[in-house]
Amino acid sequence: MAIQGGESGGNGDPVCRVQRVVSHSISLSPAEREGQYAQNPGELAVGNLVELKTEFDRVKKSFITLPDQLPKMNPCGVYANHNVRLAKINVYGFDYDYTLAHYTPALQCIIYDLARNHLVEEHRYPDSCLNFQYDASFPIRGLYYDKKMGYLLKLDLFNSVQPGGCFFGRRRLDEDELESCYPGKHVSAEHIRNLVPLMDLFCLSERPVLAMRWDVYTIGLNVKPAMRRTQVCLLADVIQHFVNQKLRFDCTYVYEDVQKCIKYIHTSGNLHREILSNPAKYLQKNPKLIEMLHTLKERGKKMFILTNSPFPFVDSGMKFLFQETGQAQNWRDLFEVVIALSDKPNFYHSQRPFRAYHHKKDVLLFTKVESFEPHGVYYHGCLKDFAEITKWKGSEVLYFGDHLFSDLRGPAQAGWHTAAVIRELEREISTQNETEYRFQQARYNKLKEVLGKFHGRSAAITKEENNILGELRELRSKSRQAMKEMFNTNFGSTFLTDTGKESAFAYNVQRYADIYTSRLENFLFISSDAWLFSPLNVKILPHHIKVFPAEKEGGQLTIQ
Repeated sequence: MAIQGGESGGNGDPVCRVQRVVSHSISLSPAEREGQYAQNPGELAVGNLVELKTEFDRVKKSFITLPDQLPKMNPCGVYANHNVRLAKINVYGFDYDYTLAHYTPALQCIIYDLARNHLVEEHRYPDSCLNFQYDASFPIRGLYYDKKMGYLLKLDLFNSVQPGGCFFGRRRLDEDELESCYPGKHVSAEHIRNLVPLMDLFCLSERPVLAMRWDVYTIGLNVKPAMRRTQVCLLADVIQHFVNQKLRFDCTYVYEDVQKCIKYIHTSGNLHREILSNPAKYLQKNPKLIEMLHTLKERGKKMFILTNSPFPFVDSGMKFLFQETGQAQNWRDLFEVVIALSDKPNFYHSQRPFRAYHHKKDVLLFTKVESFEPHGVYYHGCLKDFAEITKWKGSEVLYFGDHLFSDLRGPAQAGWHTAAVIRELEREISTQNETEYRFQQARYNKLKEVLGKFHGRSAAITKEENNILGELRELRSKSRQAMKEMFNTNFGSTFLTDTGKESAFAYNVQRYADIYTSRLENFLFISSDAWLFSPLNVKILPHHIKVFPAEKEGGQLTIQ
């Protein structure tokens, strides 16, 4: 009996189709069955060698070619993990930072500088740390920090450490070091609690939150993607500096101090003041986004903003984004309600009441909130009261956010549809579409297939065969390294491991996002009554394809 994956159910769980498979095998006598395996080991070895040389020559001659018609994935596409029927979506909700508002690379630099300075001024770290500069090429999204060992890790969905994906400071651990710390390159269930995810949020209150398939201690503050990457970079720089200066330190204390600095620049208002002092330097204007919001309004859709940022910051940013449309002063007319300082993810399970906000006086009102004024602004609140006041059914709401945990996990569990905005997706897909990447992927898959075929034989491997296998392994390693460096020289792809497995980040995208895309305005290309289907044969995420060589004359590539 074979089980085939089908469509997702209403709660996001896969609905499996069970299909009975009838075997048409031929019955053999015991003597005939024994004769199948009674071959001469020497003859088998010779056959292996001939086959191996043939396969080896074919790979070395690079018989693979790329047809011009090979389809490419769309960097601006909208991809579905679970089926979503847009005709039934009547309400669209949005986070603000990195969803409605996108920032320039200058923001990451200023976050790094502010946190670094606070580390020296308030936590008395060496003045030499002031020489640190943010390095955008070092980190990727979706890493983990081992508070006990001080290592930065890239994990796959099985909690295994990617080979070459473990750093102590700026130094990459070699295979022996990695094996001694994590036997089998796997993070044990006992050790997993020492890991902190640096993909979406950081810890303010020490409370257990389910983040992959295990409990880890994470943070309730809505810290944005730029802070994720700057924290990774600052952690690595501090640790490397301490190692170089031969200073004794505790890895947990370094993490906690850096975390406090990231928290401080966010909660103190220093970062907000810096952004508002020069919005043109940090905020990216986006006419297509404004067009998309107006299109949704014209289609009769309702919209709301749910953000952890304070309203004056959101208001100033939105006025800047709408500046050239002539609607800077009345941008709120597009939205039914704006919820600020919502304290996600606590918003989704707390009982905290809403407070009405008077935006002209910048004060919270004392009256009980039993209904929302049209285009009104409210602080705090909780999902339970939000649902009771708006009367919106969860199944008709689609909420967009960039945080897998603080933005999307709560809505997904409450019955809202969820959409992840992942800016890294554009570069990832563009890289996958490159001819060189597809060639290396096809060669890697072919080499993996050949090696698997011959390693699976029961006959002893001769010295000559072993030499050829060694060359094949070296070629496979070169292809794997070439693919990795096309994304990031240190950690590779955000969504994939070097061996093509699903990363921990990709697993969480599948888990918490019904759909995902790189930008909100990509929905301009989607019909309002479109039905977004998840692929039935998806290997990793819907935007991935696997390239395989076809072994017929002409050497055309096939894809899955």
